[in-house]
Parts: sequence; C-alpha cells; structure tokens
Amino acid sequence: MPGVFQLALAEVAEEAQQACDLGLQAVLLFGIPNEKDDQAKSAYADNGIVQQAIRAIKARCPELVVITDVCLCEYMSHGHCGVTRVDGEHFHVLNDESVALLTKTALSHAAAGADLVAPSDMMDGRIGAIREALDANGFDQTGIMSYAAKFASVFYGPFREAAESPPQFGDRRSYQMDSANAREALREAALDLEEGADILLVKPALPYLDILWQVRERFGKPTAVYHVSGEFAMVKAGAERGYFDERAAVLEIMTSLKRGGADLIVTYWAKELAEWTRP
Repeated sequence: MPGVFQLALAEVAEEAQQACDLGLQAVLLFGIPNEKDDQAKSAYADNGIVQQAIRAIKARCPELVVITDVCLCEYMSHGHCGVTRVDGEHFHVLNDESVALLTKTALSHAAAGADLVAPSDMMDGRIGAIREALDANGFDQTGIMSYAAKFASVFYGPFREAAESPPQFGDRRSYQMDSANAREALREAALDLEEGADILLVKPALPYLDILWQVRERFGKPTAVYHVSGEFAMVKAGAERGYFDERAAVLEIMTSLKRGGADLIVTYWAKELAEWTRP
C-alpha cells in the first residue's frame, strides 16, 4: 500500500510523536512477530512486539490513546483468527479455545499500558470473557472497542499481505459475517454491548454505510468505522491514474463516514487528514 510501512520497534515512538504533533488522538497497533505457531504464543508474550510498542509509545507520548488489535491471525502459523482443528479436507475454528487465548492477549496489552483493546476476531463471547478478565485483574478502566460487525470482505486483501497474515488454507467466512445479512450485524452489536463493549466498530466502511447508520441510530453508543486497506488502495490507484484528485476524494469519503454515524474513523490517511484539516 503506497505510504504504508511496517515499522521496526525503534521507529514506533517517533511515529507516535508525529501523530501527537499533528493533533491525532489515538493510534491502533497491529504486530508482526518473529515467530508464529499454532497457539499464537507471541500474541500474549510479555515481551511481544505489541507489548513492547505500547511501552515505547506511552514513554514518549503518554497522552496518546493507544488501542491494540486483539486477534491471533498475525501470530498463528496458519493465518486464521483462532485455534483450528483440521479433519481431512475440512477445518474448524475452535471458539472457546480461541477466546481463552484472546483473553490472555488482551490482558497482556492492558498490563503493558493499552488504553483500549480491540478484539477483531469475531469469536462468540469474547467481549464478555475479556471484560471479566480485565476487571478481575485490576484493569477496569481499560476500554474495549469491539469489531461488532466485521464482514467477510474482499477489501481486506492488501492488509493481509502487509501484515503477513493471509490464511494458509480455507477462508474466514465461517466466523466473519455474511455481507448480505444486516440483521445478524445488529444482533452481534447488541450482544457485544451486553457483554461490556464500550465502542462498536463496523468494518469495512463504504460498502456497509447502512450498517454503520443502523448501529449508531439503534444503540446510540460510541460507534467506529474502519476504512480498510482495499478501499484505501482503490482510491490510491484511481488518483495515481489521474481519474480524480486524492485529497478531494478522501475528504468526501471521510465526510460520508462521519455523516453515516461514525464517532471514530480508523483510516490510513489519518496523518494526511490532520494536515489537510488544520485551521
């Protein structure tokens, strides 16, 4: 993705400082470990890459809100978001076993200083398990931004390559949501709120503006939207070919997400937007 890079640990604090200097309020961290296995051990290691990054950012920019992606796909040797069992030609993602590892991961992020943890795996019951564990371990002030409506989408492709996490077999449609099913999205959002989510997130953005609007209108809770890598790549490609002006397109898109109900927008254009919208 043009202008998007993997950052070494030594570079993370400087990147955070740039975000602070631009007036950005938060960053969302994803980690790529040195080693992967079938239990995602690097995801919840005390010296894991995300845990180290949190400490480095908080030491440099304590006022910056640090949100961490809580998922296992980057840390699993097979690239799925949970523990798997393979039976011949079929595979299964084991929900409860996966939730246990996700909970350990969220706890390790909170212990490192994360302000919010963001479960993006779409396992059932993970919000309640994480909330209970956080509260029981003294992290009752650590918030949860739940990927409440994360749809199976072709638009995740560039990110999966950048994060080195494409599935090695099968796909993620068994645990991500059917793009045609709006009612399920609202049920999932309601369940996550009941389990203790502080923020509800819809992903991707533009193909699901109707879901974003319904979630914000029905529940009236802080609502986020993730303008994902494929959406970013399309605009970049169109602008590079001269089909339209990138800045004008991005501002129009972000305005539509805000108009659609987003209180928070996760975007690869955050730094550019901060510069473009300065008074």
